[in-house]
Amino acid sequence: MSNAERRLSELGFQLPRPAVLPPGVRIPFSWVRVHGSRAFASGHGPLAPDGTMAGPVGQVPSEVSLEQAQSAGVLALLSMLSSLKQAIGSLDRIDAWLTVTGFVNAAPDFELTTMVLNPASELLLEVFGPEVGAHARTAVGYSTLPFRLPVVISAELEIAGATA
Repeated sequence: MSNAERRLSELGFQLPRPAVLPPGVRIPFSWVRVHGSRAFASGHGPLAPDGTMAGPVGQVPSEVSLEQAQSAGVLALLSMLSSLKQAIGSLDRIDAWLTVTGFVNAAPDFELTTMVLNPASELLLEVFGPEVGAHARTAVGYSTLPFRLPVVISAELEIAGATA
């Protein structure tokens, strides 16, 4: 178990299993693309521990509360961490979180998209520390997201010992 996974466990979190796609859905891309010393994580939504999509779904705040959306953001981050572990072998290979981009399924007048992503950013800092976990971030609202997910997160990271 990596130090990052140990820290997640201490905080009461667990990485979900790999994503289980709905019937008939296929993805022609990689969840994580490693090139040189960079890892590019595709958009990840919230997953339950078994790898299925976690609810609730819908727009924030009309169908999904701010608190539910914040929890979904943390679950989306855990989903991404699971994919990163599969792609690079150990989360301890992460040298720096460079950017995190959050997409919020937002009602037209919802202005608090940055607040939806704050718990996920705070978790990165708690797990990876201020040197590795510090990141630039964007949190924007969209009228809908795939499968009506409330939050999708993507990221770019620097990793150690990578090859092109």
